[in-house]
Amino acid sequence: MSLSALGRGARASVSGLPPTFWWLWTSTLINRLGAFVAAFLALYLTVERGYSASYAGLVAALYGLGGAVSSVAAGVLADRLGRRPTLLVAQVSTALSVALLGFMEHPAAIAAVACLVGATSNASRPAVQAMMADIVAPEDRVRAFSLNFWAINLGVAVSSTVAGLIAAHGYLILFLGEAALTLACAVVVYVKLPESRPAREPAGAAGAAGAAGGAGGAESVSLRTVLRDRRFMAVVGLNLLLAMLFLQGFVALPVAMGQSGFSTSDFGLVIASNAALIVVLQIPVTRFIEHRNPAKLLIISALLTGYGFGLTAFAGSVGLYVVAVVVWTLGEIINSPTQMGLVVRLSPTHGRGRYQGMYALSWSIAALASPLLGGFVIDHYGADTLWAISAVIGTVAGGGYWLLLRAVNRDDARQREAEPMWGAEPEWDGPDQRDAGPERDASDQRDAAPERDASPQEDCPQRHGPP
Repeated sequence: MSLSALGRGARASVSGLPPTFWWLWTSTLINRLGAFVAAFLALYLTVERGYSASYAGLVAALYGLGGAVSSVAAGVLADRLGRRPTLLVAQVSTALSVALLGFMEHPAAIAAVACLVGATSNASRPAVQAMMADIVAPEDRVRAFSLNFWAINLGVAVSSTVAGLIAAHGYLILFLGEAALTLACAVVVYVKLPESRPAREPAGAAGAAGAAGGAGGAESVSLRTVLRDRRFMAVVGLNLLLAMLFLQGFVALPVAMGQSGFSTSDFGLVIASNAALIVVLQIPVTRFIEHRNPAKLLIISALLTGYGFGLTAFAGSVGLYVVAVVVWTLGEIINSPTQMGLVVRLSPTHGRGRYQGMYALSWSIAALASPLLGGFVIDHYGADTLWAISAVIGTVAGGGYWLLLRAVNRDDARQREAEPMWGAEPEWDGPDQRDAGPERDASDQRDAAPERDASPQEDCPQRHGPP
């Protein structure tokens, strides 16, 4: 491919997005440039403090518990109070709690503040995702989510490498550095980002819209609505399985490397390869898979993730660890845009905060469960057993995606036969559907839930990162 073609592709990837998106993108990049603590918390506890892998797993689990509580609550607040105030409170609280964690000495105090950090840091995720869906046109959301994910991993690639070197001179600098950059992120949000929450419709209009099958007001979307959305909850469950694997790269992998005699700089180099590969490949891969079979993409990504972590059992050098990381990173690159496209497609306009909060909950539950399970398995059965289990989980997730998307296509076919007046609804395993008519989801109609965003591009793959 020529340089001119690469230039055209790069321009096409970044053109046409509103200035507000780029300020949100900038705040994300600043935030991730200081994402030191989550990646190095396990090493801090086991190497610097001398605690066991089980204790490190407990602290990481409490971090996830805080996130599990806050992600759903923050999703509700993003719909009720607005994206901007939710985001500001979350970021300022994160900065204060991260700085406090650096000064904690007692094991109980470390665990309690880590839970607080998990709650505050995860509270921003539903607001960011909902704001992005608000401010970007439906046909541009695939690129927007990919670019935001690219910013996340560009920041992580830099912060992981730098943090590994800084940690050799003292971990307190990492805590204070993350706090400072998180505050800088809050300043950008306060100065440059307006509120983006869609205006509420009058009660009468919302009720009429709901009766007509349109998107009702925010009051028509409750957490019960989300929980009754079986397709969406199936996606949340499958993402939970893969999230438990991805998070092992930040919890179990550093512990296993530390037990094998590798240094913090070694782990920083290995985990930085994950972010660096995403920075290089995420945008071109997203453009390549944009109109391809989502069912196959999700299955392939699950298998790559599971078997990539499985390969870690054979790693005995930094180079082999990097090879294993490359394999599961390819799974992450494919999964992320596809999964996010599915989440946005199933989210009603006035309920985006709640839907994004429930999706974020799957990551928080994974952050709660994976370190507990990872630490337990490493302490009692060894790291190799954990990597073997990871390969099994990837296989199960791949089978789950196959069953889910086969059922979705079957239900869609039945819906087209039952209601031909709605036009041909594009199947998820088909190519680009630029002239497709409005979509209606059979399960949505049974539950009288609000209509989802149904832009043609959102049937295409789209996409996350560590909290």
